[in-house]
Amino acid sequence: MRAGASLAGAGLGLRRGLIAALQSAPSIPVDFFELAPENWIGVGGRLGRALRAFTERHRFACHGLSLSLGGPAPLDETLLVRIRRFMDMHGIADYSEHLSWCNDGGHLYDLLPLPFTGEMVHHVAARIRRTQDILGRRIAVENSSYYAVPHAEMSEAEFINAVLAEADCELLLDVNNVYVNSINHRYDAHAFIDALPVGCTAWIHVAGHYNEASDLIVDTHGAPVIDPVWALLEHAYARFGSVPTMVERDFNLPPLDELFVEVGRIRLLQAACADGARRRHA
Repeated sequence: MRAGASLAGAGLGLRRGLIAALQSAPSIPVDFFELAPENWIGVGGRLGRALRAFTERHRFACHGLSLSLGGPAPLDETLLVRIRRFMDMHGIADYSEHLSWCNDGGHLYDLLPLPFTGEMVHHVAARIRRTQDILGRRIAVENSSYYAVPHAEMSEAEFINAVLAEADCELLLDVNNVYVNSINHRYDAHAFIDALPVGCTAWIHVAGHYNEASDLIVDTHGAPVIDPVWALLEHAYARFGSVPTMVERDFNLPPLDELFVEVGRIRLLQAACADGARRRHA
């Protein structure tokens, strides 16, 4: 199954801190939710029942946190089997993971960058193909934010393109990560998006961040999406079409209505993109 095939419209990351508000909301103007399976596998009781109620009524995607696709430790196939069972149990078709690493004999606290080399392309692509075999699904990989480059034989965009081609997987495009990296590593964010292949983007993330300094941004998912990121999302739609897109907010959770406003802004941009496409083909 194509990654993102069951998704459409504008989505929101499901966090435990949002559940009570969502349960009492008179309406939920969200087309799909995304969750991290590691945070929910084996959860029962009240929270387990709440999740089941949501997955029975709404479309969901899974976004992994700990598979460490680029890491040196053996791929955690036991975790993948558990993820597949979880996805099958909840009727979830779509899975993504970060193009990074976070495990070498023990789980690390951050998603660490990969060297942009041919050797790493082969390493990651082989692990992605194995992941797809175990999950029985074509997956998407996310471009990560990073603060140092271990080694580079090619550009980040070239590295991503090579992984997508060799692994036969799709892209989860994090537009905020593109913006963060463009400031921290001084490149043109629009040109970066233009360098990515058309037809490979399964879905898109937008999020907020923290400005540590004028030339250093930290990807936090703890603030509202800013105007330059919205503008970059418009640029992505112009290149890839109105791809399913969701808001990530991990902490400093605002009232639910504020998140719904951001979800609604995604929907407006998608509608404008679709309308522009219709006019061009009229």
